[in-house]
Amino acid sequence: MRFHIMTLFPDMVMNGLGESITGRAIEKGLFSVNAVNMRDFANNKYNHVDDYTYGGGAGMLIQPGPVYDTYEYIRTGLVKEGKISSEKKLRVVYMTPTGTPFNQSMAENFSKEEDLVILCGHYEGIDERVLEEIVTDNVSIGDFVLTGGELPAMMIVDAVSRLIPGVLGCDESAVFESFYDGLLEYPQYTRPPIFMDKEVPEVLLSGHHQNIEYWRLEQSLKRTKERRPDLYEKYLEVNKEKLEKLVKKGKIKL
Repeated sequence: MRFHIMTLFPDMVMNGLGESITGRAIEKGLFSVNAVNMRDFANNKYNHVDDYTYGGGAGMLIQPGPVYDTYEYIRTGLVKEGKISSEKKLRVVYMTPTGTPFNQSMAENFSKEEDLVILCGHYEGIDERVLEEIVTDNVSIGDFVLTGGELPAMMIVDAVSRLIPGVLGCDESAVFESFYDGLLEYPQYTRPPIFMDKEVPEVLLSGHHQNIEYWRLEQSLKRTKERRPDLYEKYLEVNKEKLEKLVKKGKIKL
């Protein structure tokens, strides 16, 4: 899979993704990240890509020209390399507070793309005309405002790349982690068995795999109910009959 980041701060993106699991995966060639500086496509000697907004208002807006030219640079480069057809339009994710909230299902959907372009805004945003022209997905990482889209873009790459075979040391980790089944992840423990007078739950030391799975489900339900009641209610709607059977058998408690 190939990620293409349209940004004003390419070093920030590459330095952030060049560490830890993503950095090792990039070195192994499991996926690639290409951060393209939109300033390189400015049409002035100062490499300015922003201007005042029509109609007034505080702050500056990124002009449409450099954004579109950056996109075309990425697309035509892939065409020349024979990786896509000349008619293909790339999937472009625009990081914006007004977008659809990012979730695990979206990450799984993105991971099916061979090429994913992520557009990072700055200042007061980007001229609407170029967004209408190239953007396929408007995505938000939460109800707050950041100074730019680079950090959200790195989060998208991190979440999506984990689903690429070989990126994680154990591919099962990507399957069983938080949100995969609509529940938050259960608590986990490692050595020592006692820390500050707190013991690892006895069931985890039992070696009884079925009981461990029931315990983990119960803990996930409890944690989700406490921290994300919205997810808890959705899970109950879909899995009510299954859970009721487990409760009757004494396997879990709700």
